[in-house]
Order: sequence, then C-alpha cells, then structure tokens
Amino acid sequence: MKKLAVVINFLFLVLGACQSPQARRPVKTSSGSFIEASVERNKKIYEDERSIFETWIENDSLNDYVTSESGFWYYYHAQDSVSTNQMPVLGDEVTFTYNIKDLDGNVIISEAENGVQSYLVDQSNQELISGIRDGVKLLKVGESATFLFPSYKAYGYYGIEKKLGTNVPITSKITLLSITQTQENKE
Repeated sequence: MKKLAVVINFLFLVLGACQSPQARRPVKTSSGSFIEASVERNKKIYEDERSIFETWIENDSLNDYVTSESGFWYYYHAQDSVSTNQMPVLGDEVTFTYNIKDLDGNVIISEAENGVQSYLVDQSNQELISGIRDGVKLLKVGESATFLFPSYKAYGYYGIEKKLGTNVPITSKITLLSITQTQENKE
C-alpha cells in the first residue's frame, strides 16, 4: 500500500511540474490618470511658453524670425545666402559655440564656459539639449543665430541646478564654426 501511495504522489508531482507557469497578477492596477494629467500639464506649459514667444516676436521688429519644424523659433545674426555650403547631416562632425540665456537676457551658461563644442550630428551621446542638437542642423558654416527654445527643447523638468529652474524657456546663440563630413557622407 505504501508503494502505491508513493507512486501516486510521484505521478501528481510529475503532472503538476509539467504545467506552464502562471502569470502573477498585479496587486494594484493603475488607470493611467497620472500620465493623462501629465500630458495635459505639459500641453498647458507649452501653450503658455508659445504665447510668451509669440508676444516676444511681435515686439521685436529688428529681427525676422523663422519657425522651425521642431517647435522653436530663431533669427540669424549672420546668414550665408549666396554660398553653396551644406548644412550638417547625420554623421557629420560639427564644431560650434553656444550660450544659454533666460528670457530676461541673463547669461546662464556663457560661450566661454561651454568652449568650442565638437558633436557628431545625431550620433553622439554628448549631453546637449535637444534644442541645440536641432538648431545646429539649421546652420551653415559661419552662420550664427539666436534660438528661442521652449522648456521641452531646453532643460525641461530638470533645469540646471542652482542656475535655471524647472520648465523654463531659454534663448541660445549658436555659431557654427565647421562641418567635417564622415567617410560615409563623402561617398
């Protein structure tokens, strides 16, 4: 009788072990309301910043602003309209200078602090804000422009510790010094 009980127990163990694992269910589920609220808050921030920039542009009669496809505005200090120079493309190495200012014109990070930057277009892990990465691609060698970046294209939620708060729009003057094509781009 003991042998029969051992065999039956063994069969139950074998059959029980052959089942596929059962997925664990979450103890608490979320409806996604936090994400929806965050999206609405960010849309409101962008609308407020866009309104500020539109007023800024209306009041600045000295410069001709261009609206970028990436959601920011800029005007040229020096523009090369006669040269056949190309704008940087994916993989090009560019050197440039830039500064960061708040909307009151206070320098947050100067060109001297940044120094000359070297960047592989759309391939580098360099810690540049997305606005700078996008702005560089709109310039030719020797051109200089001031960009008006909403906070999502600047330092966004994080800001710059002890220098720039969260969700603060900025301006940045970028001067493109050189473009070096990579081997893949030369062919």
